[in-house]
Amino acid sequence: MFKKSTVVFFYCVSPVHMGAGSAVGVIDNPIQREKHSDHPMFAGSGLKGALRHSFEALAGDANLKNRLFGPDTNASDHAGAFSFGDAQLVVFPVRSLRGGFVYVTCPYALARLHRMLMFTGKKPDWGVPKAPEAGEGCTAINPDLLADNALHLEVFQFTQNVSEKDALQKVAEWLATSSLPTCTSHDYFREKLKSDLVLLSDEDFKYFVQNATTVEPHVKIDETTETAKDGGLFYTENLPPESLLVAPLMASDERTPAKKRNGETIMNAVAVLKEITSALAMNNSLLQIGGDATTGRGLVVARVLED
Repeated sequence: MFKKSTVVFFYCVSPVHMGAGSAVGVIDNPIQREKHSDHPMFAGSGLKGALRHSFEALAGDANLKNRLFGPDTNASDHAGAFSFGDAQLVVFPVRSLRGGFVYVTCPYALARLHRMLMFTGKKPDWGVPKAPEAGEGCTAINPDLLADNALHLEVFQFTQNVSEKDALQKVAEWLATSSLPTCTSHDYFREKLKSDLVLLSDEDFKYFVQNATTVEPHVKIDETTETAKDGGLFYTENLPPESLLVAPLMASDERTPAKKRNGETIMNAVAVLKEITSALAMNNSLLQIGGDATTGRGLVVARVLED
């Protein structure tokens, strides 16, 4: 049973491909998506595996790895002492006529974040803004993003609705303070998130997360001719940089049998959570998740929400 929990934000600093296997559509290698919402996601098992792989590089104690994550060979010996839930999408970057790009979100994404915070004992000081009209309306904090009182995203135009502007401003300030690493290298993005967060309807948000991801063509190389192989063209989908996701992190008391602890006492849930969050709190360290690591994909920075 999990006894302690918190939330972890994952901010993409490169395209990220958490693969979902093959597909029958145009995209050969799609990213993981939730079945009911079609929002991009990171499976909790993939996050745990990526952290295990990088644990020592993140200043984790190598002697504690199996005790925290579970054995790396015989999983029937004992379970690990912590778990990630699936990471849910909070904000998504979309090209804008003004400002280069904006961070977009929707009431559904914010409501799920709010619920997760409450489940883990946090008390957010903001409420979920009401949705603007689907297909037409938006709420933008920064007036400089507007042209003739309208926001232009990709090829679409949305009319500004100021009724929820104050509520969205509180959300933006909280996210800028709580979700990004505190090091100075993120100052620009922290300020942009605070000023350029845009609220869309759930339907419009879903359209962009379905159709505005990064899709890259690749070719297979024939080992004999060292040229492109016939029929070897394929397309890989990536979640774009500047996307923000959040996942619950839950800890229990250690489950390692006494004979494998070398006489050391059992770590309780508080100690387990401290070991994991200490590794994740390395603000200047990157965590690589998903595929295509050799081509620089999958780089994210993690921020544990402090009490």
